Amino acid sequence: MTATLLTPEEISLLADQLPGWTVLGSKLQRQWKFKNFVDAFGFMSRVALLAESMHHHPDWSNVYSRVTIELTTHDLGGLSDQDVQLAQAINLLQPN
Repeated sequence: MTATLLTPEEISLLADQLPGWTVLGSKLQRQWKFKNFVDAFGFMSRVALLAESMHHHPDWSNVYSRVTIELTTHDLGGLSDQDVQLAQAINLLQPN
């Protein structure tokens, strides 16, 4: 599937479409805090399998019980529909 770069108007609507995510420049970012490292790593494992199945991979970090994910489409130089789809799918993995 070919990614399509989002328009400025589409980007302005993302806050309503993606609870918990923030637009930072040309990236979507969200952070989670878990009970411990094992829970954080388990979440990352689920996200990794999801991202691989979608052929779209996040920029992320993990510090003990905190996971930060940033999504952008590097090939297009900004936010695309693939970033939105992956963010929506990630939101389904972890309760708010």
